[in-house]
Amino acid sequence: MKSQRLARHRIPERAITRLSIYLRCLEELLADGTLAVSSQQLAERFGLNSAQVRKDLAYFGQFGVRGLGYYTGELKGNLERILGLNQQWEVALVGLGNLGSALLNYRGFRQRGFRLAAAFDNDPSKVGMRIGRVPVFDVERIVPVLKRRRIKMAVIAVPAAAAQAVTDQLVAAGVNAILNFAPTQLSVPKRVKVQNVDLSVMLKTLSFYTARSARAS
Repeated sequence: MKSQRLARHRIPERAITRLSIYLRCLEELLADGTLAVSSQQLAERFGLNSAQVRKDLAYFGQFGVRGLGYYTGELKGNLERILGLNQQWEVALVGLGNLGSALLNYRGFRQRGFRLAAAFDNDPSKVGMRIGRVPVFDVERIVPVLKRRRIKMAVIAVPAAAAQAVTDQLVAAGVNAILNFAPTQLSVPKRVKVQNVDLSVMLKTLSFYTARSARAS
């Protein structure tokens, strides 16, 4: 048991990230009626690395059948369990500007097992509203609201200058997972996991490949 716990600590973060990619692939296969698939078939259809697929899955157990591969539905269920998607998670959203409002209306959250349960903003014209089923609170109430509702996950969509102050409130409220859209690095305790989404960095990466392609032609 101890060795299993130690093995889990050594799981690379990128391997965990790739599980969500494999899950999406399996969902597509099931929609097409594919009941079993090999790692090689996964690789060929979705542009993956078959050896990497096998290695990533091996961190979490033995899921395949020799000579057959993986039962699609069974593997999908196992990945959902590993990723914690066999239950619904309530999520708080801080910031209702253009990006935050778009995230609030994104249906994919609920489809993936995440329910936006509370939103926060400092705009008096928005505080007190209910957008869809989501109540909007003043940012000053982050701690009491999240503690009362026991919400452990949050999305930050505020300007960079306000992001750390918001983060401090989320940490004080007991949040342990943050998806950060603010273009700044956040300081958090070790118990809190932050996933940064910097759209400008992603666009700059795409710019590199676009420029390289243009030079090659």
